[in-house]
Amino acid sequence: MFSFAASLMILQDFFLSILRANPSLRDTRSYLASFVPRHKPVLTSLSPNTSIQTTLQLSQRQPTADLENPKPSRILASILNPVIRRTALVKIQGPFTDVQLDSITRGLVYLEKLGLVSVIVVENDELPRGEQDERATIIEETMRVVTSLERHGSRARPVVGAMVRLGPKPSDEGASETGITPPESHTVATDLIPIRSALKAAEIPVISPFALDSFCRSIRIDANDVIAGLARGMVEAAAEQQSKRSDESNDVCEDVDLTPLRLMIINREGGVPSYARSGYPHLLINLNSEYAHIHETFHHPWLNSHPTALSNLSLARTCLAYMPPTSSAIMVSHRSPSSLIANLITNKPAVSSSLPHALLQGNRKITPNTPTLLRRGLPIQVIRKASEIDRKKMSTLLEQSFNKTLDQALFYGRLEKTLDYVILAGDYAGAAIVTKEECSGLDTPITYLDKFAVLPSHQGDGTVDFLWVALHDESYGLGLPFSANPNGGKGGKGQGQDLVWRSRSNNPVNKWYFERSTGHLRMDSWVLFWCDAEKRLEIEKGRRASSGLSHIEDWEEGRLAKWAEAVFKIPGSWKK
Repeated sequence: MFSFAASLMILQDFFLSILRANPSLRDTRSYLASFVPRHKPVLTSLSPNTSIQTTLQLSQRQPTADLENPKPSRILASILNPVIRRTALVKIQGPFTDVQLDSITRGLVYLEKLGLVSVIVVENDELPRGEQDERATIIEETMRVVTSLERHGSRARPVVGAMVRLGPKPSDEGASETGITPPESHTVATDLIPIRSALKAAEIPVISPFALDSFCRSIRIDANDVIAGLARGMVEAAAEQQSKRSDESNDVCEDVDLTPLRLMIINREGGVPSYARSGYPHLLINLNSEYAHIHETFHHPWLNSHPTALSNLSLARTCLAYMPPTSSAIMVSHRSPSSLIANLITNKPAVSSSLPHALLQGNRKITPNTPTLLRRGLPIQVIRKASEIDRKKMSTLLEQSFNKTLDQALFYGRLEKTLDYVILAGDYAGAAIVTKEECSGLDTPITYLDKFAVLPSHQGDGTVDFLWVALHDESYGLGLPFSANPNGGKGGKGQGQDLVWRSRSNNPVNKWYFERSTGHLRMDSWVLFWCDAEKRLEIEKGRRASSGLSHIEDWEEGRLAKWAEAVFKIPGSWKK
């Protein structure tokens, strides 16, 4: 009876963990596309009038089963294995108490139920190199993880032999094309046999951080070097496996796809501390544009509270360079194991990095244990001349994003007169186009967000948040210290400006806009949004001290009517 009750509680906790992820429809579709198999039906051309007799006759025409070389039934496989199994590289960076380890492994078992199988590398930060019983202690830690996983109903296999070889691959010469220095370890095809064997047997491999040196001795190395070597080796092995598949008609594969979809770093210190959040963790990191800046703004006292933050940041950068563009890395404290499930289903940070700081309260409050999500990301740049816009690429971006045909002559002709700046993500993967619009009754033009667009292929990969954060730093957030991000713009120096934009009232993106705007005004079939200049509000709050701001300030009197008059004079950009 106790066993049944315990199982029921575990199942309840599992489902609650999924519900807490609160996935959107897009998140759900993305998860299903990655983890739920889609099988072609055997009969695809039956009309509504097809009789049962005809159906039986058609079924009899199907090839007879090969009893000597049976192939798995697609229908049976989908019932027995309702999800496609993918892999995640996991670093368990201990030591942890039994209670802490129990919480971590429970989360990893939940991930396995959802289709993400962990390839775990164990680390012990408190075990110095060269200790007399170093090897035995590491193996003991590995066995503790195995035992804990099996206690939660999973099957695990300890791998205590060397999984990687010291040194870069002989073919490596310096930095790669991505600018990333190759890992200090590498694998050959035969090195991955223990991982393949464990995964094929539905077991979670738990790996000790050992490597073969040049004398073929098994020695302990940093777990980061093991993981980096495995990330590259597993991606290469998966690509080779894919190219060798001979039977393209059979979409059932017994092997787990070795390509890691996630890198999970579970430690005691949490994510990477941020100067902009008073030492609380970064929510989302664009490694392509923020890596050097994070190093530059890393305060020295954090080396005591977060001693491995920068080394883990480097590990994520190296691994994601080899992993698919849709992959992500997460750095999380052992106190937040449920966030691993949320990350799997949504592939988003626990709290959006583009939300205003004032909204990060209540359920969204940032704590020292809030995880940091890391993406390979895209470079961000700011251009200020209409002549510098690649019109062909920009038109493609806008038309694919809005699913409309751009009136190019009208649109670019207007930008030549009114453009303030364009923020670009990558090679026109996303753009925020900001103009200066004359407004009667105001001394200065209003800052108007004319277009905010992201290619469909980049929606959901963090580009939207990266782009909005850069927009914040260049407009209504300008002038505040935490706006000094490396976005190719003013570096946080200057006077913030109110940002105004409009959107159709039936635009599904409006929910996202409502959360990020200071306010909105509904006007027939349109919604007018705005974000107040944050520096001006900070200065005014400082003057008033505890009295706070009034409901309507002097500068706000009548401004909505003036904004609306100016905004709704702006001509449309699309062909009828």
